[in-house]
Amino acid sequence: MDHIITNFDELNINNKRKDALLIIEAGYNAIDTREAVKKGVILENNILHIKGKLFDLDEYKRIFIIGFGKASSKAVLSIEDVLGNRITDGVVIDKDINSACRIVKVYKGTHPIPSLENVEFSKKIVELAQQLRDDDLVIVVVSGGGSALLCFPTSEYEQGKELYKTFLRTGGTIEELNVLRKHISEIKGGGLAKMLYPATVASLIFCDIPGNHYEDTASGPTYFDNTTIQDAEKLLEKYAIKNTFSFKETPKDKMYFEKIINIPFISNIEALSVMTDKAKELGYEVSSLGGEVYTSSSVVLERMKQLLKDNSVVIAGGELTITLKKEEGVGGRNLFTCGQALKLIDDKDIFIAFASDGIDNMSSSAGAIVDFETKKKFTENNLISLDSSDKDMYDELFIATGDRIITGPTGSNVSDLYLMLRK
Repeated sequence: MDHIITNFDELNINNKRKDALLIIEAGYNAIDTREAVKKGVILENNILHIKGKLFDLDEYKRIFIIGFGKASSKAVLSIEDVLGNRITDGVVIDKDINSACRIVKVYKGTHPIPSLENVEFSKKIVELAQQLRDDDLVIVVVSGGGSALLCFPTSEYEQGKELYKTFLRTGGTIEELNVLRKHISEIKGGGLAKMLYPATVASLIFCDIPGNHYEDTASGPTYFDNTTIQDAEKLLEKYAIKNTFSFKETPKDKMYFEKIINIPFISNIEALSVMTDKAKELGYEVSSLGGEVYTSSSVVLERMKQLLKDNSVVIAGGELTITLKKEEGVGGRNLFTCGQALKLIDDKDIFIAFASDGIDNMSSSAGAIVDFETKKKFTENNLISLDSSDKDMYDELFIATGDRIITGPTGSNVSDLYLMLRK
C-alpha cells in the first residue's frame, strides 16, 4: 500500500500509532487537489461544470487560466486535463512546482516572505489581465500561500516583507494580517477582480483560512473587500506597530465584481469529516473542536484532553497562535504544539499535529506524532525541558526521537490539523 506519509512504516510501531496515522492519511486524501478538481470540474457538451456553476464555453472566444498558492499548479494541471487546447494561455505562481503544466506557464515563487521574483511573476498576471475582453473567460485558482506569492507592485514587496516579520511578533490572527496586506497591494482585496474586468471570472477558492473564510484566502484578490484604510490603521494601533506603511484603498466600485463568480472549492471541513469517518470505522468515538481553532497550543491541548476518554479520538483544525521571540529557526506551529503535548499525554494517549501542505514552516516535516514513548525519550536523554517555549528547538529534537511526519509538499493547503487519540 502506498502511503502519503513516506516514513509511515518507521512511525508505525504499534496498533495505536497505526490507527492514528491511518486517520490523518484519510484527512490528507480528502483534500487531495488533483482528486478534488477531477470531481468538481467537469466538461459535458461544451458546458463547463464547476461545483454546480455552469459556463457555456460557446459564449467565450478565449479561455485563460490564472493560479497562485500552494495548491495552484496541481489544480491547474487537472483543469488542463479537462479543457485541453481550449485554453488560450495562463500563468501560475506556486511555492513548489508540484505539476508540470502543458499550456499554462508555471513559476516558482517564494513563501512565506514575498520577493522581487514574486513581483515579476505577478506582473505577468497583470499583463495577461490587460489584454482581456468581455467575451473572455478567466478561471482563477486561489489557494493558501497566495498572499506572499501574488505580490504587486514592487512597493507591496518592500512593505510586505517587513509587515510579515513585524506581525508575527504580535500573535495576531491571519485575518488581521490579511487586512493589512490588502491595503499595501494593488492586486489583493479585490484588486485582481478590477484588473480582470470586463472578462467573466470563475474563481476557485482552495481555503486555508480556518472557519471557511474563503474571502480571506490569499487576501481575497477576487472578493469585494469591506475593510478600509481606517481598519488597517486601527490594527497598527491595536498591536502598537510603529512601522510606517503606505496604505491604499481597495476597489469599492461594485461594477468590477458583477462578472466575478467566486466558487468555494475545498477547506479543512472536508478533511475533518473524513477523519471522523475513518476514526469511527476503526472503532473510536469521535469529538471535534471544529475547523476554526485560533488560540494558543496550551488552550487547545487542554480542551482536547478534557474530551478524551478510552477508545476515543478528538480532532480539530486551525492555526494555533505563537508569538515569535526570534525570527530564525525552521520549526513551526505543529512541531511546537507536539512538544507542548508531551506535558499532557498519558501512557494510553497519542497526539499528532500536522500541516496540510506537508511543510511546517521551514521544516522538512509536516509535524510529528508523540506518545508516552516519545516523552520517555525526551526525559531519559535530557533532550529538552518539557516546559520550554522555544519553538525553534523542536525540529531538531523530533529528528532525534524519530517522530517527525514526512510527506513532502502535498500540493494541498487547508490549514493545520490536530488529533488526540486514546486506546
